[in-house]
Amino acid sequence: MSGIANLVVAPIVLPLLAGAGMLLLNGERHRNIVAAVNVAATVALVCVAVILLGMSDSGHPGIREVYRLGDWPAPFGIVLVLDRLSALMLLLTSILALASVVFSLARWHRTGAHFHPLFQFLLMGLNGAFLTGDLFNLFVFFELLLAASYGLLLHGSGLARVKAGLHYIVVNLVASLLFLIGVSLIYGVTGTLNMADLSARIPAIAAESRGLLEAGAGMLAVAFLLKAGMWPLCFWLPTAYASASPPVASIFAIMTKVGVYIILRLSLLLFGEGSGASAGFGSDWLLWGGVATIAFGAIGTLASQDTARLGGFSVLVSSGTVLAATGTGQVSVAGGALFYLVSSTLGISAFFLLAELIERGREPGADVIAVTREAYGEDDGADDTEEEVGMAIVGTMGLLGVAFIGCALVIAGLPPLSGFIAKFALLTAALQPSDMHPGGAVPGSGWALLLALLISSFAALVALTRAGIRSFWASVRTVPRVRLIEMAPIMFLLIICATQTVLAGPVMRFMQATAQSLHAPAGYVSDVLEIRVQGSRKAGGE
Repeated sequence: MSGIANLVVAPIVLPLLAGAGMLLLNGERHRNIVAAVNVAATVALVCVAVILLGMSDSGHPGIREVYRLGDWPAPFGIVLVLDRLSALMLLLTSILALASVVFSLARWHRTGAHFHPLFQFLLMGLNGAFLTGDLFNLFVFFELLLAASYGLLLHGSGLARVKAGLHYIVVNLVASLLFLIGVSLIYGVTGTLNMADLSARIPAIAAESRGLLEAGAGMLAVAFLLKAGMWPLCFWLPTAYASASPPVASIFAIMTKVGVYIILRLSLLLFGEGSGASAGFGSDWLLWGGVATIAFGAIGTLASQDTARLGGFSVLVSSGTVLAATGTGQVSVAGGALFYLVSSTLGISAFFLLAELIERGREPGADVIAVTREAYGEDDGADDTEEEVGMAIVGTMGLLGVAFIGCALVIAGLPPLSGFIAKFALLTAALQPSDMHPGGAVPGSGWALLLALLISSFAALVALTRAGIRSFWASVRTVPRVRLIEMAPIMFLLIICATQTVLAGPVMRFMQATAQSLHAPAGYVSDVLEIRVQGSRKAGGE
């Protein structure tokens, strides 16, 4: 294996070494050193992710980097698989991580213990989940990222945060139990947990065993859909995300996309068109569950009275949109959904960071519901005069207003930013006439998706406009002291959204190529299992 191919394992090893190294240091005595290590490791992750994205899009459709630990062949050994989708998720995760950790340096990393090691262990779990090629190690990385997220959600304490954190822990323990049961059932039927091997074996499963297989897959789906926040499994998410400290909520914007990623990956790999009697298993549930999630999220945004909770419900709309698009089973819709996934995640992550800065200057009693200090974990008796990091910004309210407008445009899907292009591409593909319907009519799923997205965009526009008026015009407030180190990450994420808009053509071509390879999994199977079937690599890129 070439030296550059060894970079596939770097997104897992790098945060592991950084997190373990930071634990060896006394966080209180060497806080600045620990913070510097965290930032350096995250910057290195961004660089590695950029290189891996280039490797995955090297102009050879269907070619994937398969890293075999110990050089044991699949399905017997542990494999990490890099393709366009996993590389995209790695880059998105590292970008959000960089913005979140820089924002935390102003003051949030000092409000609790072991913030920086937990942050790196979370990245290790996320990156491992995106790269792994088997269900057992997916469970391992899933548990790792959950364990780190428990500590991060509780970071800073406060009654509201602890209460939401305990609910979050219980819900995810249930998801882990379902995950374990589902994996056990699948292994009992197929005798393997390697994803590529499962894809090869499922078509030959006997009819009397297929019910047990689908029961296991259903349990897996419930576990991942709970993490993705699909209705009615999403009751925990808005409160948990609104209660988290801003940098934690910002990186948590990618957490729901772990569930979405796994559903997208496994539904097409294991239950695609070549899966025999199980082809299309659960696709209708994804479609209509996603539409219901969009509707629930839209209602929640209208009901929200503070900006952080508004961001939590926006996460549900984002997840629901991608899940519904996956349920349509159309390649072109999946490409638009991936474009939307990146755009909405960047916008929501920036919005979580911005929410605290906006609420910071609000006078108590300025509105019906105010964001309390307790919600941000600051009423624990600590001295609030602790020195903050960074330089204060001149023209604070103007910058906050521009950032708020940018986030609102991306989240609501309005021109000229990437949110509009994403929804336009998604709906254009969904409303294409289908040969599978009489007379080449537009499928009902396309009309359902159109209605859901129009309603959610209108709801987001109304809710964000109301929040902006309340925050910038109607409330009695002082100008908050915002530092450059807090504002820079928000502008960084919004600039990436603007770049995605300017480079919409190349980005969309990459997303469509990614969707095509997902819908033709033969290339994935042949690369991982080293099966050299003529045309299999070509099939992986078409």
